[in-house]
Amino acid sequence: MKFKSVLSALCCALMVCAGCMPDHHSGIVVASKNFTEQAVLGEIMAQYIEYRTRIPVERRFYLAGTFVCQQAMLAGRADLYPEYTGTALTAVLKEKPSGDEAAVYERVKNGYAQRFHFFVMPSLGFNNTFAVIIRGEDARRLNIHTLSEAAKYSSQWKAAFGYEFMERPDGYPGLASTYNLHFARPPVAMDLGLLYRAIQNHQVDLIVGSSTDGLIPTLDLVVLEDDRHYFPPYDAVPIVRQETIQRYPMVKTVLEELAGKINQEEMQKMNYAVDGEHRDAADVAAEFLKRKGLIR
Repeated sequence: MKFKSVLSALCCALMVCAGCMPDHHSGIVVASKNFTEQAVLGEIMAQYIEYRTRIPVERRFYLAGTFVCQQAMLAGRADLYPEYTGTALTAVLKEKPSGDEAAVYERVKNGYAQRFHFFVMPSLGFNNTFAVIIRGEDARRLNIHTLSEAAKYSSQWKAAFGYEFMERPDGYPGLASTYNLHFARPPVAMDLGLLYRAIQNHQVDLIVGSSTDGLIPTLDLVVLEDDRHYFPPYDAVPIVRQETIQRYPMVKTVLEELAGKINQEEMQKMNYAVDGEHRDAADVAAEFLKRKGLIR
């Protein structure tokens, strides 16, 4: 009798705990990585889904990076997030980089469907490649335009990169090998949000950011041309779990409607609105959707 009483109490406790847990199937979870552009894109997708479908959307933004977002998707803790084709190809699928934009998209689309049961939606309209950046004053003084030209001066410079870029297969090791880069000291790994402050304050001389970063023109920085075509294309694409599409078929249609809607200049301006003007990402996303006539 005591055993039955204990068992009954345990079952009741489990039922209560289960009732306290969030019902994932009552809505959609949109995730993002831990930088401004990802939060803006996450908001654009979340707000447009809410507007077009009335499905409740939960935001889980600023997750640590690619690996964490991927694991959240696999575990069912996220339904969709914005990714970049070159990152998906090299960092997730572990395949060799390729310079062909269409070919990279197809490889990613097929690989994600077969291995993870994820849909790779059409590009949002821009390629956010890695940007190797120096100060404008240095570029003009040394007459540098390309990475090959910059390599001659790299032994005099200090460099800093994001943590993920230091390790990923399309990151620093391959870049250094391709361009024979040798810095005055080993590159420093730091948070992405600190890179621009470091180069502006002359703590470092070269950083790697993103081509759509809004602070590049504002801080008089120069993006060096990748003249040996080291980086693959990084088209911004929504990644969605197939189970989510089966549960909410309209979501696929909604995301397809966002295809090609954001060009590189528009993305850069939105990033600057958050980073430079300190506006809220949700407000910037809403303003963009209204300007495009996607919401009222």
